Amino acid sequence: MGKNLLTGMTKTRTLANFPNKYALRGILAVATACLLTSGLVSADEETPETADHVINAEKALNEHRYQDAAQEYRIAALASDDVELAKTATQVGYSYGFNEDAIRSARRWAILAPQDDEANLYIAQLYLRLGDLREAKRSFQKLLEKGEQPADEKLLRLIPILAREDPDNAYELMRQLAKAYHKSPFAHYAVAVLAIDAGKFKVAAKRAKKAIELNPEWVKPHLAYARSLLLAGDEEGAIDYTSRLVGDDPDPDPEARMELAIMLVSAGREDDALSQINQILLEQPYRADALRLMAIINFRMDRLDAAKADFENLLATGSYRMDAVYYLGRIADRRSENDQAIRYYSQVISGSNAVLSQSRAAGIMAQQGEIRKALTQLDRFAEINPNFAVDMLRAKAQVLASVERYDEALAQFDKLISYRPEDEGVHLGRAELLLRMGRIDDAIGQYEAAADRWSDSATVLNALGYTLADRTDRFDEAEKLIRKALKLQPDSAAIIDSWGWVWFRKGSYEKALGFLEDAYERLHDPEVAAHIVEVLWAMGQEDEAVSRLDEAESQFPDNDLLQGIRERLLGQTP
Repeated sequence: MGKNLLTGMTKTRTLANFPNKYALRGILAVATACLLTSGLVSADEETPETADHVINAEKALNEHRYQDAAQEYRIAALASDDVELAKTATQVGYSYGFNEDAIRSARRWAILAPQDDEANLYIAQLYLRLGDLREAKRSFQKLLEKGEQPADEKLLRLIPILAREDPDNAYELMRQLAKAYHKSPFAHYAVAVLAIDAGKFKVAAKRAKKAIELNPEWVKPHLAYARSLLLAGDEEGAIDYTSRLVGDDPDPDPEARMELAIMLVSAGREDDALSQINQILLEQPYRADALRLMAIINFRMDRLDAAKADFENLLATGSYRMDAVYYLGRIADRRSENDQAIRYYSQVISGSNAVLSQSRAAGIMAQQGEIRKALTQLDRFAEINPNFAVDMLRAKAQVLASVERYDEALAQFDKLISYRPEDEGVHLGRAELLLRMGRIDDAIGQYEAAADRWSDSATVLNALGYTLADRTDRFDEAEKLIRKALKLQPDSAAIIDSWGWVWFRKGSYEKALGFLEDAYERLHDPEVAAHIVEVLWAMGQEDEAVSRLDEAESQFPDNDLLQGIRERLLGQTP
């Protein structure tokens, strides 16, 4: 290709859009379509062995054997001189997250079409995804140097590409790429943005200020600086800085007003935020991002009628469609309008809420007893959206577990682990399922294996420590694990809750109650509330325990854990 693709890689294309003769066809249109194999490979073009691997790959996709599909396509690509086959193999591996297969296929693609920037962009991003920053830098640098636009300006186009990967690696890569352009405001701004994503707020503030020094009139570095202050905990300073940015300009940039509104929302000043948004809409009535933020604020403030009207108006604009249908689904869900909730959730097919929405749609179907329909919903979504296919396995496991089809759910987790062995969350999810199955020793074994593998993960240490405290008498071990987790994440409400619970289990009720109350102040969660009720009851403060239980149930109606506490302690059925 002659064009430069460093305008930001678009969302990974689905297989339905793969423009080549090897693309999987019918199964992507509907879940029940037959596998089409005739005419995919010409005998004049490929060897029978290559054609067999292509057909095997498509058969694997049809059977949801994603890793086998990526491997078969990769084998076929490496044995072929067909550029389109190498491209498809790369896209399949990339979409399903099998990065080693994807990068080998991408290298083959680049050998066959060395001027194809798309192939080289895949290679660069895959190196970053695999943590090889040296090769990622080399690959991205080549892309930056192509074309007429100055390389430092192209760094801005890299921001959304790098931001999809590991934040620490993305920041470090951008920092290295920007070294050559130390007098460029674009380079310093790009580093600042990714430093914010990586939680390096002091670095972000320093880089943003340098960009401001180099180009005082450019508003974006000012906003990055304010955002770094906000996320570092200086809420008042961030709001004051952005307010002055807006107030000092006779014709303020709407982006600055939007940023100020977002900051005001984060500070709990929703009415002030709405004032800023109304000013934006007064000047630009059709500005969709302002309408979106107003709708979200109304939703957060539980003004559901206003939020619904706003999101319907947003939907009519054609902008932020995924956000609009997601929140309309949540509103319908809150109102127990199940059919509407399913209809809206099912339309969320991309973006950060896609997995949650599809899982919730399937969950509502399962609650209605439509298990087969729920599983079909998830399978169909996975076929059409391969970049979410592995996530749908977890969703299927949750649906199956909800109807106590535990062995089938466990099989989904086993497949998940084979696909994502480095994902600690998958291992923890499998352990949680084993707990639900009553297989306590197996669950603890899974947690212990995870703790050996991720010995500095506060989440893993806390999960194991809490389970030991809650389900066994290994309290001293639990205390050590949770203490370490607390050192790693001292402000985590979940870990503070576990810390309180282990002291309760050791008989130190007063000490336990103090930590549990602290956890509940940080996070109003039904499990923490249940723990507080348990401790108060054990301390002989039955009236206070019942009062706290009533209060928790009013906030979390129909919560199974709270209902179980009422039945066990009071002998009452809610």
